[in-house]
Amino acid sequence: MEKKDHNIHIIGAGVSGLIAAKVLEDQGFYPKILEASDTAGGRVKSETVAGYTLDHGFQVLLTAYPAVQKYLDLKALDLQQFIPGAAIFNNGKQNIIGDPLRNIRFLFPTVFSGIGNFSDKLKVLQLNRILKQKSVLEIFEEQEETTLSYLTGFGFSPQMIEQFFRPFFSGIFLEPDLRTSSRMFQFVYKMFGEGHATLPKSGIAAIPQQLVQQLEHTTIRYNCPVASVKNKEIVLDNGEVLQTDYTIVATEASALIPNLKNQTTAWHSCETLYFETETKVISYPLIGLIADKSALINNLFYPTSLHTSGNTENELLSVTVVKDHHLSAEALIAQVQEELKRYCNIDTLKFLKKFTIPKALPDLIGLTYGLSPSETQLTSEIFLAGDTLLNGSLNAAMISGESAAKGLMDVINGVTYY
Repeated sequence: MEKKDHNIHIIGAGVSGLIAAKVLEDQGFYPKILEASDTAGGRVKSETVAGYTLDHGFQVLLTAYPAVQKYLDLKALDLQQFIPGAAIFNNGKQNIIGDPLRNIRFLFPTVFSGIGNFSDKLKVLQLNRILKQKSVLEIFEEQEETTLSYLTGFGFSPQMIEQFFRPFFSGIFLEPDLRTSSRMFQFVYKMFGEGHATLPKSGIAAIPQQLVQQLEHTTIRYNCPVASVKNKEIVLDNGEVLQTDYTIVATEASALIPNLKNQTTAWHSCETLYFETETKVISYPLIGLIADKSALINNLFYPTSLHTSGNTENELLSVTVVKDHHLSAEALIAQVQEELKRYCNIDTLKFLKKFTIPKALPDLIGLTYGLSPSETQLTSEIFLAGDTLLNGSLNAAMISGESAAKGLMDVINGVTYY
């Protein structure tokens, strides 16, 4: 395709920015990405520590996300697939629950798990059926309430909410009170039911790495933080001024654009700790949940990680904390190790690393699924992208990047929005 002569910059090489670049490339544009860090991916990052690939925070890829199916080669990612269910640690025991309609091995463990009552199990089947029949757009058009209010209104028992829904979705929403929008709960629950929760075996960063590899005519300039963005001008932190025709801001825009100074995004934070252990206490590829409300640990999981050091004798264990606390790093590590022993009978051999992610997931209200290209336009030459515009998900990041690129191209083609 013939190159189109427009000077287009994208601020941020996260998933939104990479998708925007891909959409522009497909139409003959050669965009330039300015990335503040030394790698692409934004909040989707991994690094190698002591021979293990560690993700920055426990993240999963839901294969049912429509945008994921559109833009990613899932087979090439070599995915580790979760079994639909959970191992719940409660009162010193491990209970396995799962969806027997998708995996028959979970029929008897789920029925006799002691998690929830028989009515709860029927209501799970009812919820599955309702959300299977409901479209994504219908979900995001419903009136919002908290997830806790939605589950209570649906008729789930307090025990079912406290022992399963709260620990499971606290780990997804990164807040322990289930105050996240019921729209997001229904959407994520539907995606879990229609596809699989997975992780690339080489780490979550395999996702942006694949997106970067798809780009043929995009220039990415790393270690290039931006100070401000104007219609025809980008000022870098080092004082360098870049001329631009159009700009897509695919990162938090409030610090870069003067008229957005009062529109900062609230964020959920989390901490993920990695340990080396001798054996697995969860026999299936399941997420582990601690149902005790007093516990600091929310979830644990054994990633199938690349052992670059050649050491395959031990197991890698990921532990996530979403509750607020005032512990020092050393005290937090000790507390997590003590809880692993007390609740799960896990002896850790070695602490590897702790990741503190202050901006792990945007705390949003008025969640929407998509936005038109015109809704991404801020000024005549500046467009916005990022999951903060829609809902906190990889799917939303991709959709927003696509919409921003389409909005920019519409303006170039003579469509006036602003």
